[in-house]
Amino acid sequence: MRPELNKKSVPINDKSAPPSRTRVPFEQVESFGRMAAAEPEPDTPPTIPPPEGHADRAHAILSASSAARWIACPPSALLEADLPDTESDASRQGTAAHELAEHNLRRAMKLRSDRPTSEWQDDEMEELTDAYRDYILTILEETPGAELFIEQRVDFSHIVPGGFGTCDAVIIADGTMDIIDLKYGQGVAVDATGNPQLRLYALGALGAFGMLYDIHTIRMTIYQPRRHNLSTETLGVAVLTDWARTTVEPAAALAANGDGNFVAGDHCGFCKLRATCRARAEENLTIARHEFADPVELTDEEIADIVLRAPEITKWLKAVEAHAASAAINQGHQWPGLKLVAGRAVRKYADEAAVAKAAEAAGYADVWDRKLIGITAMQKLMGKKAFDEVLGDLITKPDGKPTLVPASDRRPALETHTAEDDFGGDSA
Repeated sequence: MRPELNKKSVPINDKSAPPSRTRVPFEQVESFGRMAAAEPEPDTPPTIPPPEGHADRAHAILSASSAARWIACPPSALLEADLPDTESDASRQGTAAHELAEHNLRRAMKLRSDRPTSEWQDDEMEELTDAYRDYILTILEETPGAELFIEQRVDFSHIVPGGFGTCDAVIIADGTMDIIDLKYGQGVAVDATGNPQLRLYALGALGAFGMLYDIHTIRMTIYQPRRHNLSTETLGVAVLTDWARTTVEPAAALAANGDGNFVAGDHCGFCKLRATCRARAEENLTIARHEFADPVELTDEEIADIVLRAPEITKWLKAVEAHAASAAINQGHQWPGLKLVAGRAVRKYADEAAVAKAAEAAGYADVWDRKLIGITAMQKLMGKKAFDEVLGDLITKPDGKPTLVPASDRRPALETHTAEDDFGGDSA
């Protein structure tokens, strides 16, 4: 049984108070930026926006969430800033999950919170955000005297021009600061190791709390329940600040002015320019222009290179195709050598109930196809706990189909056996 937890409080800088620690109840504090010693110049506009809902929050041009991209490809930041934002179903679902997770955590800490409502909420989201809450509470229970800061605004503009963000959870105890980031997406497992977003959040939190707490170790965690992914990186403060000085500051200075070189890579995935970027196109077309060696068949190295490049090339091709189709359909754009035509249509019933009635009246009784719903739908219907209790022993998971991945993939390599191996090699 989980012990009762005390309400947490948060330090806040009070310019009218002496420089000693000043504390107010957490529910009275909506945001907290940098300490007075590192405030912006009087003529500099504030970089931390007023409190808003998750979906309405402002985003810095050089945001923590896009840091992997603008660090690798500095000039992309300003070009992206001129393009409109588009919100996908996945981002809406993620926003709903974060709002529910925040509510659950605040209620667990006996803080005032109005339950959010969203069309995206379902049993899975309820269970996974409850699990996130319990994960945070477990850390608190195991760490006496820990301080929790929920949805904490942080300002790292002393490193990145205009840089600010919001940490899902910050926990400070015994010289260690935990930065925990909830990722509700399931498309790609996010690694905490070397993660620029988490590191910038940590730098902002260090700027906020470093004068109030003796912090020497920072632990940064990605909590990604739909991928069963819990990834953590632990760094000393000196290592983190050295990374900021040697890696982030030079890249941020270039990005803020639109300088530097365009560089394609994995960071292109969510860039608004991913379909039209010339650097990405040239990178992906390199394989097509490659002058292969004379032998009729490709070498092992050439085949491996093609396989390694294939996922990125495929994503790029789909992005370009989607961009061209959208421009043609929505803007009437004419592409050289292409035209817009009606796609293949599939027949469908205009009114299923009327069709069934007419067919049955004509003497055809067996007009309905009944089958067991899928595992995902069944778990959603029953809830994870009941699903595991009732059907857990009836669920099997066969081995996945062997697939080639980069050698850096964390999954263990499979041992393969050939017919020759099975029969002990060449026969005499």
